[in-house]
Amino acid sequence: MNNLEQKNNTPPLLSRNFLIIGWVVVIGLLTLVAGRWEERQINPNQQLVSQVSAEGKSEVVLQRNRYGHYVTSGLINGQEVTLLLDTGATYVSVPENMAEGLGLRKMARSQSSTANGVVDTYLTRIEYLSIGDLEFYDIAASINPGMNHDTSILLGMSVLKNIEFTQRGDQLTLRLAP
Repeated sequence: MNNLEQKNNTPPLLSRNFLIIGWVVVIGLLTLVAGRWEERQINPNQQLVSQVSAEGKSEVVLQRNRYGHYVTSGLINGQEVTLLLDTGATYVSVPENMAEGLGLRKMARSQSSTANGVVDTYLTRIEYLSIGDLEFYDIAASINPGMNHDTSILLGMSVLKNIEFTQRGDQLTLRLAP
């Protein structure tokens, strides 16, 4: 067999490389799309739009996620965070591994009763927290070492006590309480 016949029987290297690169790009794009779709299932409120009510109050409308929870994007001390509304939490509860990056310092040791029992926590203060145009200052919070696997911050009653809620279907409207 001569060299010419051998070349014709071998798939062109360039075509094979383009095929491999094409499949890598397709798989990468599918992974990216699937990841964003999953994020939207967990937090359908990533792009909040504030509106003004008939009474002239600023309000934010949240869509319930597929698990039945209200999860939203917000800001703590200027940093973007994911918040899970939790009327059973006394304070805003921040995972310990996120606290330093949010500018929170551990103050007094404390304990909190959770669904998993009593846990050691640290009290702290959040200078600024916002959900859309709803803004809150000097908020009582806790730093929870037991939440380090969580990617959401529990938005507890130390903020929620300042909000009026109206739920209709899968939507929860938040506005500042008078």
